[in-house]
Amino acid sequence: MATIYAGASSGLSKTRLPTTTTSRPQLHQLNAFHLRRPSISFSPASFSESHRFAPLPIRASSSDEAASSVQAEELFSDLKEKWDGLENKSTIFIYGGGAILAVWLSSVLVGAINSVPLLPKIMELVGLGYTGWFVYRYLLFKSSRKELASDIEELKKKIAGSE
Repeated sequence: MATIYAGASSGLSKTRLPTTTTSRPQLHQLNAFHLRRPSISFSPASFSESHRFAPLPIRASSSDEAASSVQAEELFSDLKEKWDGLENKSTIFIYGGGAILAVWLSSVLVGAINSVPLLPKIMELVGLGYTGWFVYRYLLFKSSRKELASDIEELKKKIAGSE
């Protein structure tokens, strides 16, 4: 049985460690080494409040609070005035219900199209083809970009009713 001197070059006290022919160290050999390492535990109970990051306090100044409350009051008063100015309030509910119904119906329609085996891939191919055509037609050359910008301005005027 050979002996090893632990810490001979580092200036630690010379401790004789017996070695054996087995590859796994025995418990009494580990106890003889007398080196203490700090134990690290990762259980939530072992962390104290000092190890956690404290959230940064965020405090608004009085001018920010006053400005936001004034804006909210203005918004609510404007909405109240517009709501009171409406003659047919029932049409708003009808249009809102129709919009919700249209969104639901389109969702059902897209789900039905998506369940057909080849149709989604064909639709993707059509979309990629149209995107390629649009880029070639309107975005690739400077003259066609100007044409697109003039078409958009013309459409804006039609929608706004100024034309």
